Amino acid sequence: MKTLRVLALVLLCAFGVTVFLLAQQGPKTDGSETVARPRKPGAAANAPPEPDQPKIPSKFGKAKEGGLPDGVTTFTSDVVTVSVDVAVLDTKGHFIPKIPKNYFRILEDGVPQQVAGFTVGEAPMTVCMVIEFSNQFQQYYSAGWFQTLTAAYGFVETLKPEDYVAVVAYDLRSERLSDFTTDRQQTSEALSRLRIAGFSESVLYDALVDTAQRMQDIEGRKAIVLISSGIDTFSKLTFDKTRRAIQDAGVPIYAIGLLQAEREFADAAGALDSIGRLSFLQADNQLRTFANETGGMSFFPRFEAEFPGIFRSVAEAMRNEYVLTYNPSNQARDGKVRKIKVQLIDPQTNQPLRVNDEKGKAIKYQIVAKPGYTAPRVVE
Repeated sequence: MKTLRVLALVLLCAFGVTVFLLAQQGPKTDGSETVARPRKPGAAANAPPEPDQPKIPSKFGKAKEGGLPDGVTTFTSDVVTVSVDVAVLDTKGHFIPKIPKNYFRILEDGVPQQVAGFTVGEAPMTVCMVIEFSNQFQQYYSAGWFQTLTAAYGFVETLKPEDYVAVVAYDLRSERLSDFTTDRQQTSEALSRLRIAGFSESVLYDALVDTAQRMQDIEGRKAIVLISSGIDTFSKLTFDKTRRAIQDAGVPIYAIGLLQAEREFADAAGALDSIGRLSFLQADNQLRTFANETGGMSFFPRFEAEFPGIFRSVAEAMRNEYVLTYNPSNQARDGKVRKIKVQLIDPQTNQPLRVNDEKGKAIKYQIVAKPGYTAPRVVE
């Protein structure tokens, strides 16, 4: 009996060793076997695999040089539409309302265009304040420092609750202090950071182009309020490249030139040499160019009391605009600059429109609109 027990134990050990070795070797498979496809949900476990289904023939087949077959309808839209924001202001900067559509005439490269769309009204504004804050003109508690903060805070106070505003400051580099928001507390916190200027260099061109390109796809009434001396010392972009970039972006620029009175006092005291005087004159001309070529306005206040009137003019020019759209007669996609001129014409006489005040006296007026646009290029 004992012998049988020992023999059974030996056989059991031998069987265990064989199973272990087989497990280490893994399952045996022939090279011609294929992996079974996963069955579809709901298919029986023992159901035979479905044969490969024939491919459904395409009506079009592969693309050929000739494009789509004959008889297939396709739709394309290559029409260029141009939108022009127009403000008509009197000599005091007040918006002149209630001008009918047929009194407007648009010339593109001297050719009259047919006005297709016409809207007018008051709308919320989307404004980015681009503020120069360098150690060259905005030293702590200097005249330039006070004037910059007065202009910045004063403009924010004229905004309505539904207006969006962002704040960008620049010296050696530009920095977005706050994004577009209707929260005036957030805007105030951004402006509170304008206390101690860090660097004496200024990148006006770079800051202006970067802001304009970020805003070009924003819909509605939008503008850049530039508070600056107009002097650039460290930008990567040149003046000509900056002009072209802001024209392409199409965002109106309302420029406020700083330190006008201080320049005159310094010049009268002999503190400005010919180079410094020329630099400031060039700076003012740059601000005028940026404003004129984008359909905005430029202001050069000498006294703090002028700021409220400037802000009212900016608000009236932005909120109350005539928006004209037209399909240019020249639909060529050549990437060239097209010049635009907006006129007010009496349709009965085809002569310049005469605008009278409440007393019937003729008043002078100014038409504010962008002077042109860049035609799109063909996308290959």
